[in-house]
Amino acid sequence: MFAGFLWWMIIGLIAGFIAGKVMSGGGIGVLADMVIGMVGGIIGGWVFGMLGIFPGGGLIGSILVAFVGACILLWLVRLIKKA
Repeated sequence: MFAGFLWWMIIGLIAGFIAGKVMSGGGIGVLADMVIGMVGGIIGGWVFGMLGIFPGGGLIGSILVAFVGACILLWLVRLIKKA
């Protein structure tokens, strides 16, 4: 159980960091990147599931799903901040 949570945190950190670089040109901070990546993993999993796309259960597939979800999350946060 702890190992699964640890992997979720590591994947979240990687995905959040990459999404932070792509979406805003820089990371937001280690903890914020991790949270964005972890929540992005949930969002990405939901979006990919709704579209019927399953990239696989490996590390790269998990990072891809979390990255896409983190980008969506960052886009929504910016949209709300502008309002």
